[in-house]
Amino acid sequence: MEKILSGLVLMNGTDIWEEYGVFLAEEKRGGMDNLTAILTPSKAKADTAVNIREEQGEKYSPTLTPRNEPRDVTLCFALYAKTRAGWLRSYLSFIRFLKEGKDGWIDILLPQLELTLRVKYSDSPKFTPLTYLWTEGVHAGRFKVKFREPVPIL
Repeated sequence: MEKILSGLVLMNGTDIWEEYGVFLAEEKRGGMDNLTAILTPSKAKADTAVNIREEQGEKYSPTLTPRNEPRDVTLCFALYAKTRAGWLRSYLSFIRFLKEGKDGWIDILLPQLELTLRVKYSDSPKFTPLTYLWTEGVHAGRFKVKFREPVPIL
C-alpha cells in the first residue's frame, strides 16, 4: 500500500500516509465525494444592485467584479494501522495535527490535481470504525473532516 498511497496528499508538507497511515477514502465503492468536494466551486458574492421603483428591473455597475464567498470542504479519510495502540496513537496525532495546523492553517497539496487548498480545521462530523478497537490486530477507521477555505481557489 505504501507505493500506492504515498505522496497523494501532503498537508503542510507532511505526507499523511507516511506519517499517520491516513489517506483519502470514499464511503462507497466507486464513490467520488472527495473529488466532488475538492472541485465544487464556491458561490459568488452578491453584486450590489439598485432597485428604483419607477424603473424596470434593477441596475448594476457597468463593470462587475466577481468575487468568491468562502466555502466549506468536507473530506473523508481512512486510517490504517497494524496494531490497536498504533492506530489510536496515529488517530489522535492526526486530529491534533489538523486542529493545530501551522499557525492554525493547513495547506493541502493534491499533486495529482496540481491543486493546493489553504484551509483551517472546522469540524469532524462523523467517525466510522471499520474494525473492533477492543481487539488486538490490524485496525482501520473512516472519518470525515470539514475544512473552511476562506479564500477559495475555485
